[in-house]
Amino acid sequence: MTRHARLKEVADVFNGKTPGKADHRYSGHPVLKIKNVADNGAFSGDFTSFVDTEYAQKFRKKFVLEGDILVLNSAHTASYVASKICQANERAEGSLPVGEWLIVRSKSDLILQDYIYFWIRSSETRAALMFIVNGIHLYPKDVGELLIPIPPLEEQRRIVDILNHASSIKRLRDDAKAKAREIIPALFVEMFGDPASNPKGWEVKKLSELGALDRGKSKHRPRNDPTLFGGNHPFIQTGDVANSGGVITTFTETYSDIGLAQSRLWKAGTLCITIAANIAKTGVLAFDACFPDSVVGFTPNNVSTTEYVQYFLHFLQPYLEKSAPQLAQKNINLEILRDINIPVPPRPLQQEFAERVAEVEGISALNDKAVVAAEQLAQSLMSQVFGSVV
Repeated sequence: MTRHARLKEVADVFNGKTPGKADHRYSGHPVLKIKNVADNGAFSGDFTSFVDTEYAQKFRKKFVLEGDILVLNSAHTASYVASKICQANERAEGSLPVGEWLIVRSKSDLILQDYIYFWIRSSETRAALMFIVNGIHLYPKDVGELLIPIPPLEEQRRIVDILNHASSIKRLRDDAKAKAREIIPALFVEMFGDPASNPKGWEVKKLSELGALDRGKSKHRPRNDPTLFGGNHPFIQTGDVANSGGVITTFTETYSDIGLAQSRLWKAGTLCITIAANIAKTGVLAFDACFPDSVVGFTPNNVSTTEYVQYFLHFLQPYLEKSAPQLAQKNINLEILRDINIPVPPRPLQQEFAERVAEVEGISALNDKAVVAAEQLAQSLMSQVFGSVV
């Protein structure tokens, strides 16, 4: 028989801890930031923020455990709150989550952690989370008051098995997409040689000589003024670029006409390059969009192609990330980008590369549709399952 309980009765619900500016280190104990989790819930173990061990130990009770459920609990606008939900894997275990993560951890033998995870991911619970957002925050005490249906453990295991199977289909699709993305860097090296050593002796030019580079615009202060958002103009941020996989096909925010007036609309096909938080990550706009000055837009001239520049930067990205100064957050300036030396192969060869990239992207787009279908199947199953246990 299914009973109901407040989430706080069967699980601990608490926030992480955001280190102060003076507590950040270049190495040490890893800090789990928002950018470590993609919008689809995939976790990246590539930590870029750290604190020393002594500081971390003060908040040991907040360390991530494998299986913990992490929910984005704060954002610049309410619509982005709870947009990221993930279950921590072994790579995340032991990290210190920032305060923008709300952690849910089972504390009862009557409920499975995996069952709570799928319940939180269901569209019904997501709607409930959005309903209790307070301004632009989701507070643990409010989340703890949500009612969760608790069927017998045997039924919970059956539900988890069904939903794990549906999720595995989606993971296979995601893996296929990732492998398709790996083809392009290998193709780049095959056609142009190692970009670091330029073995084919191509002429070298500054990036500024290959096209126009300009920062995005977001003039209004405060940047989170609600009047700027909620319209019909897509608004891209560094996380959207970093998580795009090379092509920006989705967005989570929009500007109003007021937001557009203090920004700039960039055309589809623009190469977006991040210069803050996520350093030198790239994505090509699949639609017209605005973005802030933490993103640079690149438009090629007649000696380069977008695809060639993008994948050259792909190889250079780890170096730029490592060398970026860390103040409040890592960043590089526009002049650093403009001064980058790039070997320039003949444009016809670059164009051939672009055409082959388009072929791979076409396959990837078909796979994206399959991923969406798999996610819709999972959501449909969750709705059926959790509807049946209410």
